[in-house]
Amino acid sequence: MIAETVCSAVSAAGLGIAAVTAYRRRFLAAVRIAAYALVPVALVMTGVVQWLADTAFSPTAWAGFGLLGVSWLLFLTTRAVERRRGGTRKERRAARAEARRETRAGSDAAQPALDPAARPASAPRREDDFSDIEAILKKHGI
Repeated sequence: MIAETVCSAVSAAGLGIAAVTAYRRRFLAAVRIAAYALVPVALVMTGVVQWLADTAFSPTAWAGFGLLGVSWLLFLTTRAVERRRGGTRKERRAARAEARRETRAGSDAAQPALDPAARPASAPRREDDFSDIEAILKKHGI
């Protein structure tokens, strides 16, 4: 009963502030304030406030929240240990096998390729890059 009264008072105060804001010709802000002011009354009408009040004073609900917290901490602890070890056992085995394959392939890749098409293209010459700048400087007599 008290929660519903408080929510109604908060909504009434918010609507009053919205009216004053609208009087000052700030209509967009007034509509936004009115929207926020209507939320507590809507929560009362839907029964959310009553449910929250019943939950807040229920020892069973608090025990449930405590168990949720414990399960969350256990989950986080196992994830932290798993990350520190480098993943699950299956992921570690796959990573070791991949590293072995890369080591074997790396010995073949260490020899230089003789094919000219396999070489990367050479970088563009620097003289060509500065020709435009030189032309601009000569135009201005520098």
